Amino acid sequence: MSVLDILKECAINVYDNTKDVIGTLEGKKKFGVGAGGDVSTRIDLIAERSVFDILKKNAFDPNVVGEECGLVEGKDAGIIVMDGVDGTTNANCGLPFYCCSLAYSPDMNLTSVTDSVVFSLVSGDIFYASKSKGSFMNGKRLSTIKDPSLAIDEMVIGLNISGLSREHFNSISNLVSSINHVRHLGANALELCYFARGSIDAYIDVRDKIRSIDMAACYLIAKEAGGLIFDTTGRELNCGLSVDSRMSFIAVANIEMYNWIKNLISE
Repeated sequence: MSVLDILKECAINVYDNTKDVIGTLEGKKKFGVGAGGDVSTRIDLIAERSVFDILKKNAFDPNVVGEECGLVEGKDAGIIVMDGVDGTTNANCGLPFYCCSLAYSPDMNLTSVTDSVVFSLVSGDIFYASKSKGSFMNGKRLSTIKDPSLAIDEMVIGLNISGLSREHFNSISNLVSSINHVRHLGANALELCYFARGSIDAYIDVRDKIRSIDMAACYLIAKEAGGLIFDTTGRELNCGLSVDSRMSFIAVANIEMYNWIKNLISE
């Protein structure tokens, strides 16, 4: 079985084991702070255990880094980056937008990720990619291709503003006031997959808060769909795949869109 197939099986197992618990009082129970710095709930812990169970079943024992468990060392090469439930707050509040996010890399760099899966725990849609083989949703190839002449008033921009500092808010105020359609849905990995699908024209997070755990899987899916993902200095986004890695990024369908966004943020 390929690494990608194992990741898919892990994600399906997360769905099977959490679907009857998400949204319940039992699922919302808190169990202290996880390695990523957020409060762990029962559904987070069930999701992580569901992944480990499938890895064990397939005798696959790489290192694993997760939001709750931190770094768990294994005997096999490579590392799996796991966010069992991305969008836990949505799940616990009954907002139907959350997912399981899983990626595999031979080393500790975001740009080295070779296989990834993002599974919507609401719709059952599965997004996946392998390096140099394209991105897919339910078997259909994805593409971010946009007409460079897309009118500004037609753009749909994803913008993560949770806990945005006043300084960062000021830096994006010109951008926000220039766009008619801004979206923030509460599950970064799934939102970037919708960017890969072409539903969102660009996705921006300049908070210096997003974790590599949140980005690892959706990064490859967006890239393999043709997306361009930069840090705020204009370089290709990269970071270490540790539980405490934080970053900002701008994901766009083409360089013209990036230049327009960056000019507004820089003013």
